[in-house]
Amino acid sequence: MATRTPSSPSSPLLPWLGVALLVIVLDQFTKTLILQYFQYGDSRTVTSFFNLVRVHNTGAAFSFLAGASGWQRWFFVGLGAVAAIFIVWMLRSHGGQRMFAWALSLILGGALGNVIDRLLHGYVVDFLQVHYAGRAFPSFNVADAAITVGAVLLILDELLRVRKAR
Repeated sequence: MATRTPSSPSSPLLPWLGVALLVIVLDQFTKTLILQYFQYGDSRTVTSFFNLVRVHNTGAAFSFLAGASGWQRWFFVGLGAVAAIFIVWMLRSHGGQRMFAWALSLILGGALGNVIDRLLHGYVVDFLQVHYAGRAFPSFNVADAAITVGAVLLILDELLRVRKAR
């Protein structure tokens, strides 16, 4: 298996932190709009397969641990903080690898966007809902979308890197 080589020490960190900050700002702005204009549980149909809703998620992805007694809030805040430190360290080491750095920056921005929610509200504000044939996919937000796109880019980057190493 090929190993990931660090890019040069002069790899730019600031642009990647800027991408993460942009994700955070967009995420928090959209959540602020939802909190301002929607009551908890409100739903507005946008298309035949997409709604804007206001739900609160005290758990993680797909409401994992949402029913726990409250300890999960601090667990996910701590996990997000540790992940953020690790991602910044990775960006410093590999900032010259564009797809990898894009992926990490999107994940960083999304993780911190959700950490901010947990610190401010005790839950994550979700508001995007896709549905089909009477079944709804779990609601999500801009931060979740950024994390998902970042994860897909990480997988693609790894597949391309391994393919290139052959």
